[in-house]
Amino acid sequence: MDLRIIKSPSEGTRDVIKRRMGILQPTPSVDEADAIGLVQGKMIDMMCAADIAEKAVGVAVYDVRGICPQHMTMLAIFGDTASVTDALNQIENKLKEGMYSDYSQTY
Repeated sequence: MDLRIIKSPSEGTRDVIKRRMGILQPTPSVDEADAIGLVQGKMIDMMCAADIAEKAVGVAVYDVRGICPQHMTMLAIFGDTASVTDALNQIENKLKEGMYSDYSQTY
């Protein structure tokens, strides 16, 4: 899973992400965020990451969808810099610790 943070995102960067999310109207949780955390990986990991982020701190989590041929899918986590940083740290730590275990074994 890849994790990145954009601190003080430019208006153009914010607009690119909003278009990829399909948001055309003003959205306070997106437009007023001090930072944007980006998470990309397997769908199953991203669902767990969204859950971790929303439970950890007061951030807004959105799905960023791609368009053929890229099919890029990722999560965008919006909030103040400290909250987004904390959310990304918790995602990384909890997935490494096995908090969301692999149940793919066959019995």
